[in-house]
Amino acid sequence: MSHSANNVNSICLLRLSAIGDVCHAVATLQTIQRTHPNAKITWVIGKIEARLLVNLPNVEFIEFDKRAGLKGYRELYQKLSNRRFDVLLHMQVALRASLATLCIKADQKWGFDRVRAKEGQWIFTNRKIQPQKNPHVADGFFAFAKALGTPDNELLKWDMPVPNEHKEWAGKLLGEDKYMVISPAASKAERNWLVERYAEVSDYASANGYNVVLSGGPTPLEKQLAMHIENLVQQPIINLVGKTSLPQLLAVIAKAEFVIAPDSGPAHMATTVNTPVIGLYAHSNPSRTGPYHSLNNTISVYEELLQQQTGYAVDQNPWGKRVKGESLMALITVDAVKQKMDLLFNATDKNSEH
Repeated sequence: MSHSANNVNSICLLRLSAIGDVCHAVATLQTIQRTHPNAKITWVIGKIEARLLVNLPNVEFIEFDKRAGLKGYRELYQKLSNRRFDVLLHMQVALRASLATLCIKADQKWGFDRVRAKEGQWIFTNRKIQPQKNPHVADGFFAFAKALGTPDNELLKWDMPVPNEHKEWAGKLLGEDKYMVISPAASKAERNWLVERYAEVSDYASANGYNVVLSGGPTPLEKQLAMHIENLVQQPIINLVGKTSLPQLLAVIAKAEFVIAPDSGPAHMATTVNTPVIGLYAHSNPSRTGPYHSLNNTISVYEELLQQQTGYAVDQNPWGKRVKGESLMALITVDAVKQKMDLLFNATDKNSEH
């Protein structure tokens, strides 16, 4: 426990991006709120990410526009120039984020331990969280809550609010029938699964009595991907790609029976609202970045690829190491995904019997 953990009155959390990572950080924030119910909490966050978290209670959000260059830093400095925090939680190792801490005055500036404080993050902090061996990203963040005195018996949990207006909107749009969501696009095209395989598992869900919703953002790549899937399916599909705000997408995911997604923001949005995920992983380590509560539903070829490419097993490699290659996702078979779907179909049927 930090020596002044009990009298923390003002906390600034810095985690700018990305969607998945800010989702991981929400559980840490909510733990700190339970441990320090009277502390005022400010979160310096990216503009897009702020739209997703806007409904979190008792948090002041200060948006940082990372695309604005020096102007973004100047604006942040002006917003915070008259303020000083008891604690800054510097939860992002990128140099861009570390430079933003120069605009934030705080007595204690907590960062990662020396091994994880990449890109010189350790230079910008005066306190270090406990070292951890090979943690999931969410557990890595949780160590910041522990540093502020969170009891050891506290577990990571998410309580992401979904406002009624968005629930009602999703209810009107999707009706009362059960449905599952396919969120096909990751941030890099090579991490996407194959279009015809998405279409095949969509038809499999339809054959098992589920409506299928396609979700994603407004980029041309995502819209094109969705259009390809829509053209290939035998059974109709509800295409919401580019048609929802982030809070609306969260409401859609919250109401779904489960989500199929590669390593992407929506996989982690699902975790925050307790919707199971079938995660599809080839390039990155699901034990580090997989959907936190659905690691047993995750299909991963990462471990065997890493062994092939490096000659070493996962625990003998750097923990965050990615594997490289254009068509690695093709190693994930339709049958493997259907097997996971069958397990979730059965779980859903059991739940509806009770």
